[in-house]
Amino acid sequence: MKRKIQTLARVLKVGITGGIGSGKSTVCRLFQELGIPVYNADDRAKYLMQHEHYLIDGIKKNFGEEVYENGQLNRTLLASKVFHDKEKVSLLNSLVHPAVFRDTERWVEEQQATHVPYALKEAALLMEAGSFKYLDKLIVVTAPLNLRLQRVIERDQVSAAEVMNRMKNQWPEEEKIKLADFVIVNDGEKEDLRIQVQKIHEQLVELSAGKQ
Repeated sequence: MKRKIQTLARVLKVGITGGIGSGKSTVCRLFQELGIPVYNADDRAKYLMQHEHYLIDGIKKNFGEEVYENGQLNRTLLASKVFHDKEKVSLLNSLVHPAVFRDTERWVEEQQATHVPYALKEAALLMEAGSFKYLDKLIVVTAPLNLRLQRVIERDQVSAAEVMNRMKNQWPEEEKIKLADFVIVNDGEKEDLRIQVQKIHEQLVELSAGKQ
């Protein structure tokens, strides 16, 4: 799917995604070292579920007032209500994703004043939510399956079966790659990773300046 660059915007909106354990956060830190701001959609979603009243009202209406205790979201209770129920997961996403989209747009507007050439939106479900369609360019981070498994098992202290179950909720890597403008292979070589990021950074800076 081709995405048109929004020529009126001074800041290119660039998405960055990848399967669980691909190392998106590591890649984003390298972009930040180059002075590029990063919007973490997953972290902001957690914030919005706690602070945006419209979203909170929607969650209470659909999942019960009890999911909020003393003004605090009971994530464990909410998870138990949607666990293993794809329809309820879709319902929750239909509430959260639009809120994150609006929040992203506000954030991008704020970046305009900083005069950065582009801004990154990091999201695990960027493709699944369909929000990649509203971005100018897309970066997909990949890694071998066994390495991804190892990373998540060590990071989250979970079983391989649980990691594989999480992966089922995400698009296959090959499908993401088909829609990517840039692909970063994060196979453990840090210096090689840095070189890949630098090359993409230079291309995006050039693209932002209109030197396509």
